[in-house]
Amino acid sequence: MRILFLIIWTTVGTALLAQTSNNFQTYCNPINIDYGYTPIPNFSEWGRHRATADPVIVNYKDDYYLFSTNQWGYWWSPDMSKWTFQPRKFLRPWNGNVYDELCAPAVGVVGDTLLVFGSTYTDKFTIWMSTDPKNNEWKPLVDSFAIGGWDPDFFTDTDGRFYMYNGSSNRYPLYGIELDRGSMQPKGTRKELLHLEDWRYGWQRFGEYMDNTFLDPFLEGAHMTKHNNKYYFQFAAPGTEFSGYADGVAVGDSPLGPFVKQSDPLSYKPGGFARGAGHGATFRDKHGNYWHVSTIVLGVKNNFERRLGIWPTYFDRDDIMYTNTTFGDYPHYLPDSDSPGRFTGWMLLNYKKSVSVSSTLGAYAANYAVDENMKTYWSASSGKKGEWISTDLGAVSTVHAVQINYADQDVDSTFLGKIDDIYHQYKLLASIDGKKWEIIADKSVNKTDVPHDYVELATPHKARYIKLENVHMPSGKFALSGLRVFGKGIGKVPEPIKQFMVMRTEKDKRSAWIKWSPVDNAYAYNIYTGLAPDKLYNCIMVHDANDYYYKAMDSQKPYYFSIEAINENGTSVRFPVVKVD
Repeated sequence: MRILFLIIWTTVGTALLAQTSNNFQTYCNPINIDYGYTPIPNFSEWGRHRATADPVIVNYKDDYYLFSTNQWGYWWSPDMSKWTFQPRKFLRPWNGNVYDELCAPAVGVVGDTLLVFGSTYTDKFTIWMSTDPKNNEWKPLVDSFAIGGWDPDFFTDTDGRFYMYNGSSNRYPLYGIELDRGSMQPKGTRKELLHLEDWRYGWQRFGEYMDNTFLDPFLEGAHMTKHNNKYYFQFAAPGTEFSGYADGVAVGDSPLGPFVKQSDPLSYKPGGFARGAGHGATFRDKHGNYWHVSTIVLGVKNNFERRLGIWPTYFDRDDIMYTNTTFGDYPHYLPDSDSPGRFTGWMLLNYKKSVSVSSTLGAYAANYAVDENMKTYWSASSGKKGEWISTDLGAVSTVHAVQINYADQDVDSTFLGKIDDIYHQYKLLASIDGKKWEIIADKSVNKTDVPHDYVELATPHKARYIKLENVHMPSGKFALSGLRVFGKGIGKVPEPIKQFMVMRTEKDKRSAWIKWSPVDNAYAYNIYTGLAPDKLYNCIMVHDANDYYYKAMDSQKPYYFSIEAINENGTSVRFPVVKVD
């Protein structure tokens, strides 16, 4: 349980500390779960680190169950805020010592039963079933699933028929097959359902800059959603290592196709602090709202060092499925709030602002904690109690929330796999003048593992300085990839952008060069793009630049663009929509 310590001032210099349970209304990506460390030794030669990906969330009996790659268990939550880990290895004696014990799992609901199955190319993996996953009660449904499959997905249609999809390759397609619900034996032969077409869809090109100079793009991560009698077949591309890792979607009238691809990605987040939104799954909350959970790219200690994010998801009047990743790593409202999925409007208050620290280890400089790059981090010289970092907001502001993103500076750690009984402890303080400090959150007795802790203040707090003071680290040094303070500044929102150009040539219509006149008091810009003036569903946040190469277009469609400037006080008026043919 997350605990918040509230300060009630009774006289000058005196505070009463009341410990209360915080009823969270918001969350912030990457989601704050106790990510396990990679269990694969040769994946951690550059340092021990947390890693997971390929998530699935299902709403089962009005609780949310989260499974992802190689965590030696799973999580459940009543509200998508507080997640409880259930330890379990989904292996059988004949599986041996397998590192990929539940890689890219398939999770499905059949009747009143939850099914789980991990990736395999053999017939030796078990399909597990449970009617009480909250209490970790499981038994085999099928000891050795006959056909197997990598990156599998289970789907139960509204008519009760049951399907499996799978595939992960830069050569082969995604497949689908119907299974007998009783025996789990295939009914007929599997069917080829979908290939990538990176010659047409720019976002499917391999590489950080979508240049295809190294490998062909990977197609993986199948997932099926049914809405309004249409089948939305989701897939991931071009590679989990890249900021442009995304989920696409193709739509059909049958669970085995044929399918027609939507031009733009379903979930796409190439900019900002937490980048990437690929290989995920779509689910509905207990109020009927859609959400999409997917993989966030980190890739510092290993290419497969990753986190998870959750995005609100929608279907428009023309049956286009899309997610909203705009400000996707800023605070958003949770399902049980009055505004599920909506952005709070709390802005980042300390981007590249002045930072003071207790100590610094080598080249891991203090400014890396406030540069909005999850790949860089500041490290203190030790993990001892009393190490601290303070960020200056530049002016007195209204603070609503703080996200504390720990970095894996675990050079001496021996952690592999899921580690029990590790935890973070700290104090979070605020000040008007940098001299007199008030505690706004006290987790000095916390006993939970919170690698991306998110503190939503029960009452907004006026402050210019925010300090994080270490009490205990689970291992390694006191290190942060992001100390992110959210709220409202007291100044003016940015002026509107005066000039905005989108240049697209006949040589490669998948790409465009976007350029705009900079705004003096903006720290970032949101570029909006889509296939109609009122369907600008994709957004790219760009920092410290006034141009961007956009390479994610469908070469056979006209596109529409707009842009807004961002600062601590809000956003500018958007530039009028620009069309490019």
